[in-house]
Amino acid sequence: MMEITSFDDLLNAAQSQSTQQQLLLVFTKAEIPDDCSDEQRAGFAAGHGGALMPVACVDKRADEIKSFTELCQEANEFVQDWDIVFAGALGAKPGQSLLDQEIDKKIGIMVESIKIGQISQFATFNRMGHAVKLIS
Repeated sequence: MMEITSFDDLLNAAQSQSTQQQLLLVFTKAEIPDDCSDEQRAGFAAGHGGALMPVACVDKRADEIKSFTELCQEANEFVQDWDIVFAGALGAKPGQSLLDQEIDKKIGIMVESIKIGQISQFATFNRMGHAVKLIS
């Protein structure tokens, strides 16, 4: 089993599969509520706490992405202010392509899962493309 330490590791693993892999990507921004305490605000400023809110999502075939750097360049055309990208994969059945409705449904589920903090099933990467472990 391959250890995923970077987005490019995930990309290589997806590209090596025998069936088409669709990567589902949700870009998020760390935020805190307006009514948080001074202590929470100070902790957030120090890099602790807050919530990751989805700001953009996209699906791409694994073979459409050459590197994390290229993905970020493309993403920056749509959303520049993000902190963490969540990644999931959806594999096609042999000889078949994935349907747009199926992909859209899975991305919607992914977004809702992130909003409620159910994130353990996703790979997470920072802006440098390094895998990060988040505590929900």
